Amino acid sequence: MPAVRHASFAPQIGPDTRLLILGSLPGARSLAEHQYYAHPTNQFWRLIGAVIDEPLADLDYDERLLRLRVAKIGLWDVIRTAERRSSSDSEIREVEAHDLAPLVTDLPELRMIAFNGGTAAAIGRRQMSPPLGITFVDLPSSSAANTIRFSAKQEQWQQLAEALIDD
Repeated sequence: MPAVRHASFAPQIGPDTRLLILGSLPGARSLAEHQYYAHPTNQFWRLIGAVIDEPLADLDYDERLLRLRVAKIGLWDVIRTAERRSSSDSEIREVEAHDLAPLVTDLPELRMIAFNGGTAAAIGRRQMSPPLGITFVDLPSSSAANTIRFSAKQEQWQQLAEALIDD
């Protein structure tokens, strides 16, 4: 199967975003459905739902995005376009990364940037160093391909709540 060039989605970010979660590049199911984390085995919506104590996995996609926006959480990907034969990050080639720095400077309330998985962290950290007052967090991937237990992932994802606490 030949590699196909794929592009990421538009960011889902509000002007008051405090927590920005960056993935690598949407997988085949997400691209087909035009939704972040659309594959039913991806644990993203359960993980972030636990952080904000909302049953996001049980909601329709538009409601999920609305609840994230209300919680001051933004979503995007570190890769603008790349070639890939399958949904696996290990298949990603010929990467064109997003320029993340301008986005970060346009979010005055941003406190934390979380990278969903090792590929997102490696590419995202190359794009910028942590601006003053913003914490970088590397998370275990929410993908089912990352086979660590859900409870172990959840324990690490729970640290994202720190970015959402009112001063």
